[in-house]
Amino acid sequence: MKAFLDENFLLQNATARELYHSCAKQLPIIDYHCHINPQEIAEDKTFSDMAEVWLGGDHYKWRLMRANGVPEEEITGNAPGEIKFRRFAEVLPMAAGNPLYHWSHLELKRYFGFDGILNGDTALEVWALCSQKLPSLSVRKLILQSHVETICTTDDPADDLHWHQKLREDSSFPVKVLPAWRPDKAINLEKPDFRSYLDRLSQASGIEISCLSDLLSALRRRMDYFHSMGCRVSDHGLDSIPSPRFTEQEASAAFSAAREGKTLSQQEQDGYKGFLLRFLGEEYAARGWVMQLHYGALRNANTRGFRRLGADCGYDCIRSGDCSLALASFLDDLDQKNLLPKTVLYSLNPNDNAMLDVLAGTFQGEGIQGKVQHGAAWWFNDTKHGMEDHLTRLASVSLLGSFIGMLTDSRSFLSYTRHEYFRRILCNLLGTWVEQGELPNDKNMLYSLTARICYENAKTYFQFG
Repeated sequence: MKAFLDENFLLQNATARELYHSCAKQLPIIDYHCHINPQEIAEDKTFSDMAEVWLGGDHYKWRLMRANGVPEEEITGNAPGEIKFRRFAEVLPMAAGNPLYHWSHLELKRYFGFDGILNGDTALEVWALCSQKLPSLSVRKLILQSHVETICTTDDPADDLHWHQKLREDSSFPVKVLPAWRPDKAINLEKPDFRSYLDRLSQASGIEISCLSDLLSALRRRMDYFHSMGCRVSDHGLDSIPSPRFTEQEASAAFSAAREGKTLSQQEQDGYKGFLLRFLGEEYAARGWVMQLHYGALRNANTRGFRRLGADCGYDCIRSGDCSLALASFLDDLDQKNLLPKTVLYSLNPNDNAMLDVLAGTFQGEGIQGKVQHGAAWWFNDTKHGMEDHLTRLASVSLLGSFIGMLTDSRSFLSYTRHEYFRRILCNLLGTWVEQGELPNDKNMLYSLTARICYENAKTYFQFG
């Protein structure tokens, strides 16, 4: 019987163990998509207690606690941090098979030196140990200890990037912290805050936005500024891929109606969004940026939960529906103009995996390895099974060696252990193929493949230098 979470955790054969310990383990981390706060990095934030660093903003853990009936007051409410931590510890033994069981113990082991098992009986012991060590674990120390080389945050076009500028000026911190462009608020014209957002964007860009043409000019100006600050990647959170193709005149009419507070039909909303996405895709191509498209989430499905806590608090789920035709059409429209940027596709619905692998292979580019990518297993899919399924399907119909690897997509500074989790799973998959005679036991090939997927491909793909 293997010990839980020993040095060969998830590594089921000798080849896997060699690949991980001799190659993958020491490679730096490029976290090309996350939601951590650049201000907290710039100010080198420290944490008041374990509940803040452990549960703050982590809707994965919140969902687990809710599934066991823990009162919201003891999850996101005003209960003492020690109580919140203890409630999570009491729930954890019931989470067998959930990646949080592994991630939580990896976080405790790697950052706090706890080698035991977290449960209700050990909660106070772990709380005391972590409370002793936490004052010395500032945000920057956590990042450096995790061997992170580059971080891309998530930033709105109206953000002033003040904290990124502070980080650029700080030579004492060697990690690159770069902005990533997230223009969802300019796209979602059906949202109640769309008009007030346009006022914010007007102020940030110095362009009064009264018509669609003004909006496009403002976005171009902000993209220029983001580019000057090192931004090389965009990201879009889409409910689905809009299929109507609006002309600029039609999109302009929809924009004007929304600017005046009128209610738009679904076709008008989708047509405007499709037009703006195509405009942005062309701009990304002109700047050499990467475009990331995250779609397939049904946001804020629980109305009472959303009203109580707001967005991104664990009340989202998987949206079903076939977006393959709309997505292919979108990519093809840009490709016909030779203005398709490097693109990473993510669907929250795992049923889309094979479609995305094959679709990505349809839109590749000369001189670019993996120009269009099926991105890492995302959100509800970044489980052991989800990662294995993603990698296996990707390899079966595409080019595994051009894959850009893992990301955290997290608001937690402890979540870099997800890269370790991914790397162990990857090495075990490759090692299993070797042990079964499906790959040659060619050390140079295997080491090169592992290093490319875990680190080198992302560095090249995003042009991080």
